[in-house]
Amino acid sequence: MSKGQAFDFGFSDSLLAEAGQIPQRHLHFDVEAISTAYEAIRPIAERLGVEAPKPRLAVFTYTHIAALGAKIVFTEYEPKPEPLIQSPEEIDTLQEPRNYLQADLIRERLRISAELKRRFPETSNFIGHFFEGPVTSATLLLGQRFLTLPYDDPPRAHRLLQFCVSSAQNYVRSLTGYFGETISAFMAGGFPDDFAGMFGPNLFKEFVVPYWEQLYQWMNAGQRMLHSELLRVEHLPFVKQVKLDYFDPGVDQYLTPELLRAHCPTNFQCRITEWQVRDLDAKALQMRYRYLAEFEPYSIQFELTRLQDEPKVKALLEVARELKEEM
Repeated sequence: MSKGQAFDFGFSDSLLAEAGQIPQRHLHFDVEAISTAYEAIRPIAERLGVEAPKPRLAVFTYTHIAALGAKIVFTEYEPKPEPLIQSPEEIDTLQEPRNYLQADLIRERLRISAELKRRFPETSNFIGHFFEGPVTSATLLLGQRFLTLPYDDPPRAHRLLQFCVSSAQNYVRSLTGYFGETISAFMAGGFPDDFAGMFGPNLFKEFVVPYWEQLYQWMNAGQRMLHSELLRVEHLPFVKQVKLDYFDPGVDQYLTPELLRAHCPTNFQCRITEWQVRDLDAKALQMRYRYLAEFEPYSIQFELTRLQDEPKVKALLEVARELKEEM
C-alpha cells in the first residue's frame, strides 16, 4: 500500500471579502471588516467539512520592501509596490533603515495584528510574508530595469542582490525579535522568487543560485522550499544544485505536470487553478484532479475564490479526500 495523495485547500482573500460583503482592500486595514469576513466564512467551512481559518491580515508579500521605504499603493483588490530607486546609480547609496519596524505601513500592520491577537488569541503573529526572493526583491526596488542590469552593469546587479539578501535577513531578525520568536520557528524554510526565471541558465547560475544559497544557509531550515512561477526545464538542474526538498511552480506556464515528472529532481506541487475552477464543471475538475495525482506531486493545491463555486470545490474535496486515503 502506498501513501495517499496530499492536498492543500484554502479560502482566498477575494472570497473572504465576498462572503463578508466588504471591500477586499479593507482586509488589510480594518479589524472590524476582518472579523466580519472570517465570521462569514465559518458556515461555508462547516458545509465543506474543513476547519475555518483563523482571522489574520490579508495576504501581503511586500513587508520587507515596505520596511525599506518602498511605497505600496493599495488598490481595490491587491497592493501595488512602486520602485524605491529610479536609477542603477542609486544602488551605490542604498542603506538599510536603522529600525525596520518604523516604516508607517509596518507600524500599522503591527498595530492591527496586535488587535486581532487580542480578539482572537489563537491567531498567529502575521503581518505578511517575510520577503520575496532576491531577484524579485531587486526588481521591485529598481523596477523592470533590473532585468537588464546583469547585462549592462553586472557589479551593480550583484550589489543590489546582496543588499536584498542582507536586508531581508536583518528585517526578519527585527520582526522575530519583536514577536519574541526564534527565526527557525517563525519561518517555514522557503521563499517565493517569481522573477528569477527571467534569467537564462548562464545568468541564473551567477545571479540567482549564490543568493538563494545564502538565504537557505542562513535560514538553516530542515527542509528547503521554493515557489517560482517562471522557471523552465533548463532551470531545473539548479533546483538540485541548491538542494531543494520541495518546489512549488505555482501556475508556471512553462512547466506542465508532464515536464515536472520527467525533469524535476525534487518533490513538486501541482495546482487546480482559479480559472480552471471557474471554467470547468465539477466532473471535469474531478477528472483533472485525478490526472494530476498520477504525477505524484507532494501536494495538490486549490482554493475557493468565489461563493458561486462552492459546489465545484465540494466535488474537488470529495475526490481529494478519497485519494488521500491509503491506497
